[in-house]
Amino acid sequence: MPILEEAKRIIERATGLGQPSPRAARAAVRARKAHTFHFDDDGLIPNNPRLPLVVYRGAVNLSGASDPAAMFEVLFESNGWGEGWRGGVYDYDHYHSAVHEVLGIARGRAEVRFGGESGKAVEVKAGDVVVIPAGTGHKRLAASDDLLVVGSYPPSGRFNLRKARKSEREESLREIPRTPAPRNDPVYGRRGAVARLWARPAAKRRGRI
Repeated sequence: MPILEEAKRIIERATGLGQPSPRAARAAVRARKAHTFHFDDDGLIPNNPRLPLVVYRGAVNLSGASDPAAMFEVLFESNGWGEGWRGGVYDYDHYHSAVHEVLGIARGRAEVRFGGESGKAVEVKAGDVVVIPAGTGHKRLAASDDLLVVGSYPPSGRFNLRKARKSEREESLREIPRTPAPRNDPVYGRRGAVARLWARPAAKRRGRI
């Protein structure tokens, strides 16, 4: 499916077919509370010492969208998050130490564990958005056969992929605090929780999903 979806994405971008306008993508956004979570360093997954994971439930109305993945892509890009991809979530613990990441659930549902082995398993479904700060581990535990995820990144940062290995910790611990916070929330722009909470040191927060 990832290969077919990537081919579809390329065709849509070349022809404009199936792609909503930025205005239409923003009109599909629903006002939603941000659920925030902090995770401690577990010795293998460093997580982020300052920035919380942000989860928006049902943030994007996908009903009637000719291509729900394109809806997320256009929305994220309109808020400055690009370099997008379509696919799923890896089934092993991994993280990005030099860039933040947003996941938009375009189709299906999944159970994803954030924060490493001592972290939290979160159920996500179509319309949900998860914003993952640099260093925060994530792993797919289960998923429906039709799961489709759109991932994007802010321009501030450098893409890399780290696994739960001690050999990668030292460099990762240097990179994570140096990763610039994005100016915009990928869903709500300057008004969103990411723009507010990530712009300044935040006390540890616990939320309920």
